[in-house]
Amino acid sequence: MKVLFNWLKEFVAVAAPPQEVRSRLSMAGIAIESVEDSATGPVLDADLTTNRADCMSHYGIAREIAALYGLPLKSVAPKLTESSVPASSATHVEIECPDLCGRYTARVLRGVKVGPSPDWLKQRLESLGQASINNVVDATNYVMLELGQPLHAFDLDTLTEKRIVVRRARANEKLTTLDNVERKLSPDMCMIADAARSVAVGGVMGGGETEISFFTTNVLLESAWFEPVSLRRTSKALGLRTEASTRFERGADPEMAELASRRCAELILQLAGGELLAGVVDVYPAKPAPKKIELTRKELLRVMGSDVSDREIEAVLSALGFAPVRSDAMPGASGSLMAAWECARPSWRQDVTREIDLIEEIARHYGFDKFPARMHPARQAAARLPHADAEDRLRERLVALGYQEIVSIPLVDPGRDALFRADSITPAKLAYPLAEDASTLRTSGIVNMLQALEWNINRGQRNLRLFEIGRAYELRNGTPVETRILTLGASGLAREKSIHESACEFSFADLKGDLDSLGELLGGFVWDSGAPSWLHPARSARLSLSSVILSESAEGGRATDLSSCASGHAGQLTRRFAEKFKLRQDVFLAELPFDRLCEALEAACTRIHYEPIPRFPAVERDFSLVLADGVTFADVAEKIRALAIPEIASIEAGDLFRGGAIPDGKYSLLVRVVFQSHDATLTESRLSDFSARIISTLEKDLSASLRTA
Repeated sequence: MKVLFNWLKEFVAVAAPPQEVRSRLSMAGIAIESVEDSATGPVLDADLTTNRADCMSHYGIAREIAALYGLPLKSVAPKLTESSVPASSATHVEIECPDLCGRYTARVLRGVKVGPSPDWLKQRLESLGQASINNVVDATNYVMLELGQPLHAFDLDTLTEKRIVVRRARANEKLTTLDNVERKLSPDMCMIADAARSVAVGGVMGGGETEISFFTTNVLLESAWFEPVSLRRTSKALGLRTEASTRFERGADPEMAELASRRCAELILQLAGGELLAGVVDVYPAKPAPKKIELTRKELLRVMGSDVSDREIEAVLSALGFAPVRSDAMPGASGSLMAAWECARPSWRQDVTREIDLIEEIARHYGFDKFPARMHPARQAAARLPHADAEDRLRERLVALGYQEIVSIPLVDPGRDALFRADSITPAKLAYPLAEDASTLRTSGIVNMLQALEWNINRGQRNLRLFEIGRAYELRNGTPVETRILTLGASGLAREKSIHESACEFSFADLKGDLDSLGELLGGFVWDSGAPSWLHPARSARLSLSSVILSESAEGGRATDLSSCASGHAGQLTRRFAEKFKLRQDVFLAELPFDRLCEALEAACTRIHYEPIPRFPAVERDFSLVLADGVTFADVAEKIRALAIPEIASIEAGDLFRGGAIPDGKYSLLVRVVFQSHDATLTESRLSDFSARIISTLEKDLSASLRTA
């Protein structure tokens, strides 16, 4: 929001230069982005937080400056000359929906002469980004910028029966607004109507049929208060955001409505002449009772860690309109730890509801830099989160493998999330999302990982290895459930070209190798078929923990097979899905339940044991097997390990071959087994016995045969 510095000085006689005022305001929480020059003097560009509706005006900013510099704030006291005819005789106001419109005031001016505004008014409005329309409309915009209260002027002669009815929109009702767009209305919208039809969207924009024109002579001046949440929904539904709606949806001051109406009437009389009817038609169905908030020095000390004198506390709160009154048992004991004040919340500070809000007001005006930088005493001993050590080890291993950690927002597009969601999972959706493409909590981390890969690739970062430790969300029997997940994403080159090596594209084998390296910490992964359809069928797998972990329970020790509940998947994204994310290079993904990995790592750490390095040589034996399609290396390795030969040191796949002399439906697999003993050198007879047992088992259980050629 832009603010004219010279306009501020009409309310507070600040002698400091604009740059100093900018710094003081910013340090007090009213961020001033810049100070620019204009035809009307310096312009401050304020970036306000959504709760500070009171500062969306020159008078509100002037109040903050007055409090910061300890200067008096000039009051707004319009001087009006009214006729003897009461305004109530010229118009009637009725509110049918007090839940949407809490107050509506109307003043009537007769015999006005609508025309161009004077240069000083045009210059001020244009410096703040407002186009000049005519003297009456410009007066309403000027007062809105001055006092923060939006107003609207109707051509009184165009209102049927000279009546104003504030009601909900009717079914299938439409209104052509001032921007010449016909808008379809819904029953939850607050409308300003006359006796026959709607004439304005309450708090958003007026209608074209009742606008002020150069032929207007009689004016009805509206100044009202609209419920913020309802108005925000109306503005969003209509796709219509105005200066008025911005102020109302943040929470305008209901008590400012009548004062702003008087100030605007005064300005219209100066600019357009005419006669102001006596009084105001003010419909105020349920005026709220003043809210009292207690502030205690004990709580101020607890929160801020330092004391502030009574004089400074009362000076700050008084300048901001909270009217503090000492309420402690020892009114004369200045500085007493039992000191307390009862404060009356001013109508323009609807955001202040608790004692902590008052403490914030004192702190930002007293100066955050004056409070000591120290931590509050801990109420309980610090403790690490569950699985913290295991999480650190897994994260370190991933970083060592060349992956970089990302953190993403779990709100995703429901259509994209459905691409990777199992049919059995019910997603958790936001009731009031800020955007349609961020309306669902993710059911997996794949969508966010693909978005991160897409964003980086589109900006020239082609070689990527990323991981995220996040959460997936779902509804189970209507109850929200969170699950921690580990998501990996990789694309581009596994190895870049150098003098000594050629470039190498990242492949499924690289992803499997990285995951197997991670699995070494846990006891290893079992790889199997059965990956989801969005992964390439020939370059994907389902993986699960292979170890059986012994855990303690109330009933005693019991074995927990984590392979049944800690499954994940890994593989290459299919081109069909990659095109949906506009990815032109191969992408490899993996996702695993993270808490289960941590549990497996902790259990594996309890089973660590050390053995001396064998003094006797290892011996390799190669088995060139012919296997049926569908029999995997994992099946072969499992059968060999089941023999429980203690001398087996490792089992690896050496080569795979199809075609030639190998019949259809089968393939050749070279399996290399390393034997080593801790007790003696292995003899040929023992090695032959081991080999015979292995071949016999594979022939019997897997119908394998030794390749002869």
